[in-house]
Amino acid sequence: MTSKMNAQKGWKVYFLSALIALVVSFGVIGGYHLSKEDPITIKQVNGLNGQHVLYTADNEGNITPLDFTETSEKVLDAVVHIKSTQTRVHSEMDSPRQLPDPFREFFGDMFKNQMPEGGMLQQPMIGTGSGVIINEKGYIVTNNHVINNADEVEVTLYNNESYKATVIGTDPTTDLALLQIKADNLKTMALVNSDDVEVGEWVLAVGNPMGLNSTVTAGIVSAKARSININKEKFAVESFIQTDAAINPGNSGGALVNLEGNLIGINTAIASRTGTYTGYGFAVPSNIVTKVVEDLLKYGSVQRGMLGVTIRTMDGSLAHEEDVDFVKGVWVENVGENSAADKAGIEPGDIITKVDDVLVSTSPRLQEIIASKRPGDKVDVTVRRNGSVKEFKVTLENAKGTTEITKREKKEVLNLLGADFETLESSMAKKLGVDGGVQVVRLYAGKIRKETQMREGFIITHIDGKKVKDVEDVAKALEDKNGGVMLEGVYEGSPDKYYYAFGMDS
Repeated sequence: MTSKMNAQKGWKVYFLSALIALVVSFGVIGGYHLSKEDPITIKQVNGLNGQHVLYTADNEGNITPLDFTETSEKVLDAVVHIKSTQTRVHSEMDSPRQLPDPFREFFGDMFKNQMPEGGMLQQPMIGTGSGVIINEKGYIVTNNHVINNADEVEVTLYNNESYKATVIGTDPTTDLALLQIKADNLKTMALVNSDDVEVGEWVLAVGNPMGLNSTVTAGIVSAKARSININKEKFAVESFIQTDAAINPGNSGGALVNLEGNLIGINTAIASRTGTYTGYGFAVPSNIVTKVVEDLLKYGSVQRGMLGVTIRTMDGSLAHEEDVDFVKGVWVENVGENSAADKAGIEPGDIITKVDDVLVSTSPRLQEIIASKRPGDKVDVTVRRNGSVKEFKVTLENAKGTTEITKREKKEVLNLLGADFETLESSMAKKLGVDGGVQVVRLYAGKIRKETQMREGFIITHIDGKKVKDVEDVAKALEDKNGGVMLEGVYEGSPDKYYYAFGMDS
């Protein structure tokens, strides 16, 4: 009886399906014939309301549609395209082929007219990147590797207006640089406290990847306090915000923003075997950016406070290796003699767990916190030692082991030269057999790089035949100067005098 009922139900389902198929078939045929008789019209409407399928919660917990359009509109005007041009003739040993750069995978394939094998560079080498306007006076943050070795830097705004940029200062240890353009009515972007950024938070990456201007991509914060060992500077600081928003060559120096349109980081690198996006990008946190910018504007150079220790992130393998109980924190491998940490009483084998009551669980996070301080700043360091908790008050020092703040003259005329200058120490002057002088400690885009073959380390002893003994003398000699300028000086280790000439009226 049951089998018979099932069979009857099966036939009913089959019959109903066949009937539906037959009706649909007639409908298709009817529609076909109708289309032959009536003209086809396409209706157009002024706009189509998109249907939001993703939702998020605001700070009050209200559920709202996830929409990137307002954020994109807010930030695009504040992100610029940067073109850096290297026009000087260089030997083959200066070629990108000869000197691999840890950033070249991210930035180098945007170069054009590279040096031919076995010859001299004859054509300008051009690189492109991005930058973020952070101040109405035209200050722009970008990556140091975007403008490093450039003789000229040009900035193009979102509206396609272009301006020559002046390099205000650079910090290779964080791969950041500060530029300035002379322009009015600039749209700017505010920086927020990157400590408040959370893993899983929605973010947008804004920049100029692969020659495609004003590109916005979306993703989330994948991790914080990441180190990928891409920066090879001696005192490099890496504590990147990691994101899966698509970042490609040309995005370098661009903005990583939250949904409020505020800057949380400067996009710097990608993790890739191909040189293009394969999953993760890395941005310098805005807190580091803020500190670097403040130092460059106030002191002319970055003031880096240091503990003076060698560190490793604590993990199970290290705990087993050192035969200690595992504690989440940062293992102190070595303490420099007479360093800030040594003077405070920190010892090798200590595990740093807090700095100023902020939990520290990785080496990059400790680097980030200390990098936000200056020489002379005091920090409370909590450590675990042999199972006990100890606290130390550490007065941070600079690389020379002092608490002094080094201030460099940053007058506009010196910025135009594209160099950082330091008054020569008397001991060095005596060693070189000169009365005094001013050393060029760093070169970047400006008149000196563009018009001379000067190298970093050059010591200026005379300008237009007049002696100079300090940086103020250099500024006075060049202010309101028109026409040609002749620099005379020496290099350490060379008995010869060198002369460099350039113009101040172009």
